[in-house]
Amino acid sequence: MTDRLKSLFLKYREQIAYLFFGGVTTLVNIASYALLSRAGLSTGVANAIAWVLSVLVAYVTNRRWVFDSHSRGAAAAKELTSFVACRLGTGLLDEAIMVLGVDRLGPAVAPNHMALWGLGVKVFSNILVIVLNYVFSKLFIFRKKEK
Repeated sequence: MTDRLKSLFLKYREQIAYLFFGGVTTLVNIASYALLSRAGLSTGVANAIAWVLSVLVAYVTNRRWVFDSHSRGAAAAKELTSFVACRLGTGLLDEAIMVLGVDRLGPAVAPNHMALWGLGVKVFSNILVIVLNYVFSKLFIFRKKEK
C-alpha cells in the first residue's frame, strides 16, 4: 500500500505541490481580502492588495517547490516577467469578477448578506484563477527545456 501511495505521489508530485501551494496562496488572497475589506477598504482596493500579496507568495512557491526552476540571470528575469504578466491577466479577471459580482450583483442578490456573498464570489473567482494560472505556468512560464 505504501509503495503504491509513494508511486502515485511521485507521479503526481507537481500537481499535488501546485494544489497545496495554490491553497496556501488562495488562503493568503482570501484572508487578506477579508481583513482589508473589513477594515473599510473598497472591494477593488482590497482585492488589488490581496492580489499583490498572493502573487508574491505564488511566485516563490511555484518557482521553488512546484516547478523546481533553477533559472538564473536573464532567464530568471524572463521567468518572473512572464509570471507577473500571466498573473496580471488572471488578476484582472479576478478584479472584474469581484467588482461585478460583489458591487454590482451583490446588492440585488444578497443585500442582507454582503460579507458572505463577497467571500463566495471570491472563492468562485479563485477556483477559476487557480486553473488558469496552472495552465499558464505549466505551458509558458516554468516549462522544462528540452535537452
